[in-house]
Amino acid sequence: MQLAQLKDDMALGPYMPKIKERKQRLAALKKKLAPRGKLASFACGHEYYGLHHLKDGGWCFRELAPNATAMWLVGDFSNWERRPEYEVKRINTEGVWEITLPEYAIKHGQHYQLHLTWNGGEGQRLPSYVRRVVQDYATNIFSAQVWAPEQPYIWKNPKFKITYKNPLIYESHIGMAQEEMRVGTYNEFREHTLPRIAKAGYNTVQLMAIMEHPYYGSFGYQVANFFACSSRFGTPEELKQLIDEAHGMGIAVIMDIIHSHSVRNENDGLARFDGTDYLYFHGGERGHHPVWDSSCFDYGRLSTLHLLLSNCRYWLDEFHFDGFRFDGVTSMLYLHHGLGVDFVSYDQYFDGQVDEDAYTYLGLANQVIHEVRPDAITIAEDVSGMPGLGAPQKDGGAGFDYRLAMGITEAWGKLVREVPDEAWYIPWLWHELTNRRADEKTISYVECHDQALVGGKTLFFEMSGPAIYDSMHKRSGNLTIERAVAIHKLARLATLATAGHGYLNFMGNEFGHPEWIDFPREGNGFSYAHARRLWSLRDNPLLQFSALADFDEAMLKLFNENSEVLTEYTRQLYASGEEKLLAFSRGNLFFIFNFHPTKSYTDWKLMVPPGDYKLLLTTDSVKFGGHERVSMPQTYFTMPSLWGNEQVLHISLYVPSRCALVLKRND
Repeated sequence: MQLAQLKDDMALGPYMPKIKERKQRLAALKKKLAPRGKLASFACGHEYYGLHHLKDGGWCFRELAPNATAMWLVGDFSNWERRPEYEVKRINTEGVWEITLPEYAIKHGQHYQLHLTWNGGEGQRLPSYVRRVVQDYATNIFSAQVWAPEQPYIWKNPKFKITYKNPLIYESHIGMAQEEMRVGTYNEFREHTLPRIAKAGYNTVQLMAIMEHPYYGSFGYQVANFFACSSRFGTPEELKQLIDEAHGMGIAVIMDIIHSHSVRNENDGLARFDGTDYLYFHGGERGHHPVWDSSCFDYGRLSTLHLLLSNCRYWLDEFHFDGFRFDGVTSMLYLHHGLGVDFVSYDQYFDGQVDEDAYTYLGLANQVIHEVRPDAITIAEDVSGMPGLGAPQKDGGAGFDYRLAMGITEAWGKLVREVPDEAWYIPWLWHELTNRRADEKTISYVECHDQALVGGKTLFFEMSGPAIYDSMHKRSGNLTIERAVAIHKLARLATLATAGHGYLNFMGNEFGHPEWIDFPREGNGFSYAHARRLWSLRDNPLLQFSALADFDEAMLKLFNENSEVLTEYTRQLYASGEEKLLAFSRGNLFFIFNFHPTKSYTDWKLMVPPGDYKLLLTTDSVKFGGHERVSMPQTYFTMPSLWGNEQVLHISLYVPSRCALVLKRND
C-alpha cells in the first residue's frame, strides 16, 4: 500500500504554513548542530563524557556541570573521601570538567560517585552519561560502577539487518518474564523466553525497563540513568548476548526508550545535577510533571539535545538494538501533557499548547536513528493523533516509521465492558479497526501492558472473571469461559487481519494470562506474585490457556506464510450490525467473522471473485478451544447466483456463532 502525502489531507489545508514552518525549523536546527550534514556526528556525547578506559592505558573522565564550583570522583579507590588526586578540573567556560588518571588509580568493578559543590550547596551525584549503575540493597543507595572488562563482548551476528516489512512485536519485560517470584535476568530471558517467542512466530521483541530506573515498580518508566542498562537483570554483556542470539534467530530487538521525562531523584538521577534545575530540564513549575511527579526535559536546550540524541545513537552502537518505541510522546508534545484533554479539533495540533521544541527533537531523533541504522524502526506512542508524526520529514512530518493504533484497544475494551454481545455494532468495529491516517504506518494491538497494570484487567480476565480460577479445564463446559475463549481469538485475528502495517502483543496476553500486573511495593507486601508470567498455564495441554496460545501460534504462522497480505489493501465485503457478520479480503486471503453470541449461519453466501477457496484457519478448531463445527481441510468453489438483475459469483459457507474463517483464493 502506497502511503499518501501529508498535504493530501484536505483538513490540513489551513495548517500547511505551520507544517512548513516545522519542516524549516527542523532543517535549521540540524544545520546548526551538524553543519557538515551528518547529525549522527553531533550525537556522540557518550563517546566524550563519562568514564573511559584509554587504549594506551589509564582513564579519562569528563562531565558537564556549568554551575558547579568543584568536583571530585569519590569511591572505593578513595575510601569515599575527596582526595586531591581524584579532583576533577574545569577545562572551559562551557562547564566541561575533566580528569585523567593512571591505570592503577581505579579498577574494573569498583564503585564511585561524584561529589559536586556549587554556590550555596553541594551533593553526591552519578555521572550524567554513566554506563553502569548498581544498587546496594542493604542501604538502597545507587552508585556508578567502573565497567571495563578485559574481554569485550564479541558479536556473533554483527551484520543483522531488519528485512521484514511488517513487524510482529512481542512486548516483553525481562524481570517478570519468568515464573518464580523474583526478578528475572537477561540470561533467563535469553535461554527460556526467546525460544518461546521464536516458536510463536513473532519477528520483533520490544524490551521494556532496560534503562536504569531506581524504583522497580515504575515498570521502567522513571528513568534515572539513560546510558546504563538495568543492573538488576544482569551485566551489559549478558544483554548484548540476549540481543545477539535474538538476531541469530532472525528476531529484531527494539527498546522502549523514555525521553519524555526523568526521575526527580538528585543523588542518582539528573535532577538539579549541578545545583540548578535547568541543565537538562525546564526550570520552575514547567519542569515538573504533575501526574508522574517527574522532571520534564527542555528540548530547546543544547545540553538536552546532546544528551538525548547521543542516547539514541548509544543504544544502537553499543548494544545493537534495532530501533525504539518512544514512550509518552503525547506528554512531550503538549504543554498540558495531554492531561484531561480530548483531542477533537485539528486546531489543538497547532495551537500555543504544542511544545514545538519537542516536535523538532523527535524529528532530530528519527534522523539520528536512521542515519546510524537505515533499517532501524521507530514507533511513536501518541494518544492525541498529532498529524505528521508518522509522515516523512520531506513532507513536514516527524519521520516515525510507525504509530501505535491506540484506539483499537479502547474499542475492544469498550465492547467487552460496556456493550452486550447482542448489541455489538459491527460497522462501528470495522471503522475502529481500519481508521488510520493514509500518510503513516500503524501498529495494531488488542492490548499492551497498559491494560493489565494495577487498576485494569487483561481483555481475557475482564471477560472470564472469577471463572478463570476454577473453570479453565478444557472439559469444564463453563459458558463464561467459552465466551471469553471465543472472543479472545476473534479479537486477535480481526486486529491482525486488519492491521495497517504491524501487530503487537504483550508477553503472556496471547494465552490469556490471568489477573493484573503489580510490582512489589508497600501496598502489596512487596510481593512478586503479580510481577511474573505463569508459563506453566500455557504449557498445560488440559487448560484453555494452551488452546489460546496454540491459536496465536497458528494465526502468526498463517500471516508469516502469507507475509505480503499486510501490504495489501483491506477491502470490506460485508458488515452487518444485525447479523453480527463481517467479511473482508486482503490480497488473496478472505476473512469471515461471525460475532453473534448464539446464531450460526448455514449456506451463507459471500460474493467473491472466481476461483476455488481453501480453508486455512478456523477459530472453532478443538485444538484452539472450539467445537469443530467447521471441519478442516475443505475447499469452497464459486457458484453463479443473481444479485438483483446481475449475475455474480459466490461461495456458500457455514459460519458458526462466535467463529471466524480464513480462506485463500486460488485462481
